[in-house]
Amino acid sequence: MRGSPTDSSPSTGHRRARRTAGAVASAALLLPLLGAAPSDSGAQASSARLQSAFADAAAQYHVPRNVLLAVSYLQSRWDAHGGAPSVTGGYGPMHLTDARTAIARTVAPHHSEGTEDARGDDSRAPLLPDTQVPENTQLPARLKTLTKAADLTGIPEERLRTDAAANVAGGAALLAAAQKQLGEPLSDDAADWYGAVARYSGADDTATAATYADDVFDVIRRGEHRTTDAGQQVALAAQPELRPVTGQLGETGLRAARAAGTECPATVSCEWIPAPYEEFGDGDYGNHDLGDRPKSQSIKYIVVHDTEGAWEGVLNMVQDPTYVSWQYTLRSTDGHIAQHVKAKDVAWHAGNWYVNAKSIGLEHEGFLAAPDAWYTEAMYRSSARLVKYLAKKYGIPLDRQHILGHDTVPGTTTANIPGMHTDPGPYWDWQHYFALLGKPLRAVPGSNGGLVTVLPQFAKHKPKFTGCVTKGEPCAAHGSSAVRLHTQPRSDAPLVKDIGLRPKGEDSTIDVNDVGSRVSTGQRYAVAGRDGDWTAIWYLGQKAWFKNPAKQPTAVSATGPVVTPKAGLTEIPVYGRAYPEKAAYPAGVPVQEISPLPYKLLKGQKYSAGDKVPGEYFYAPTFDTTPHRVVRGKDMYYEIQFGHRVAYVRAADVRVVPSAS
Repeated sequence: MRGSPTDSSPSTGHRRARRTAGAVASAALLLPLLGAAPSDSGAQASSARLQSAFADAAAQYHVPRNVLLAVSYLQSRWDAHGGAPSVTGGYGPMHLTDARTAIARTVAPHHSEGTEDARGDDSRAPLLPDTQVPENTQLPARLKTLTKAADLTGIPEERLRTDAAANVAGGAALLAAAQKQLGEPLSDDAADWYGAVARYSGADDTATAATYADDVFDVIRRGEHRTTDAGQQVALAAQPELRPVTGQLGETGLRAARAAGTECPATVSCEWIPAPYEEFGDGDYGNHDLGDRPKSQSIKYIVVHDTEGAWEGVLNMVQDPTYVSWQYTLRSTDGHIAQHVKAKDVAWHAGNWYVNAKSIGLEHEGFLAAPDAWYTEAMYRSSARLVKYLAKKYGIPLDRQHILGHDTVPGTTTANIPGMHTDPGPYWDWQHYFALLGKPLRAVPGSNGGLVTVLPQFAKHKPKFTGCVTKGEPCAAHGSSAVRLHTQPRSDAPLVKDIGLRPKGEDSTIDVNDVGSRVSTGQRYAVAGRDGDWTAIWYLGQKAWFKNPAKQPTAVSATGPVVTPKAGLTEIPVYGRAYPEKAAYPAGVPVQEISPLPYKLLKGQKYSAGDKVPGEYFYAPTFDTTPHRVVRGKDMYYEIQFGHRVAYVRAADVRVVPSAS
């Protein structure tokens, strides 16, 4: 906006026989990272404290340490986030939820992320619903586990929110309570805890609970290690032979999800909650268009959004025929997915009709302007699995010119640029996301190839932003995917300007919603110069500098094709959509204006080139699909990484060359 497992395990009566001595390797479960010793005794002591917290909580509540560690990893990757809540009010390494307190402590964020027409189709009147996502009045049990943990442990709620060791103890108590509720013993064998882990997810259906539990046990089998946001090193040794008793899922009493009709991989939990295709008013209808993709037109993009609201309210909105739509919504607490619109149909989500007609939209439960409201690992993983599935099915490359943030979708015309949305924003971890996609972002070995991939170290890279809560006020320091651009190779130099975003030439700002002078992890740009620790790129028709020190680089070398104006041309126009030439439109389909944006691609400049595509327009002005047409022209375009957002240039205007030339 702005975003049932197969039970092949032994029965309870036979599972004791397959235990082996040392099923839980006590000393090996928590290990310091090999080759990554703490730099000083303080860091070492900090790591030891967190490790001891897991060990102590496991011993006190009789929960296997590997189960406790793996559950925590799937929720928070062992991070404490400084006591700040997640997008669903979850606190600490165990993600103990207290949504009501989290909401009460949060001033309504300052949202200036746009007033775009979600359809972005000039052939129809703008669709600008003013409906707001409602707040939760009746919180489900999954959003108030911290209170239960306080009752079980006797630890004050505030301490459970802010003290990592107390938080781990609270999580262990919840797991032990779930195990007892299922009538299972507090076994020292992790394999006996599948049902309790499934219940810990907070899911109310068996498919989601099973997917969550499968992920936890996959973490145990594979092992994990990392340095947390507090600099604490934690590792979980791999146990590849572990096989949990999945038959316990039948004891949980959870409902069956409505999976029929969904288009999801088997590795996620997916439910069909359809968006309506209905007529209302004077010939108006909503909230999407019927199509026949990919037969009628290819699907080339996946657009990542955040919801700017909580799960239940967002689901209510997408089922409103007068509202907008998207294909999938993903829940933060457990990664559950709801599908609303078939991939063959065109949802109204990106503010650009060309992109809508060729994309699938994913809304993630979360908030752009709340840096401390972090996304769970469970949601990142579900999203990555869904995207991998869709990318394979529709032949979509896994790169930042095809996996778009809503904030990188271009305005269709000059007038539309200022109103375009800016989610998921600078706090979405694109580096981790692409690692989960199986396409980790990395430098191209060898010498300078003339391109760079933006790649700051998310946890360490903390640029200043304002406007998260109150306009102009500083945001809390937080890891970020965004890198800021200057007019000169100096930190005190002015930020580059975006004449599309500010036609009168006003300065760019560091507001969390201002994308006029920043680039994002995974995006590729042509190098325009270097000066010590600074690198210049071509950006919006100008040279833009960012700090790129060798000790903590914010970009790495890359190679690939770039476009530059053909010989004899001093400048060429840039477009926000790739529409066909006038001669391509059949009778009865109004010709759509090929409207250039206010930017120019100048002689000597280069921009990273993506797909070469024909001009294309999906004409779908009515509820009755009879007059619908896909118009495809002979004029070809290249998608380019032009500014923070992608753009298009006519193939006839440019030549394509290797980036190193």
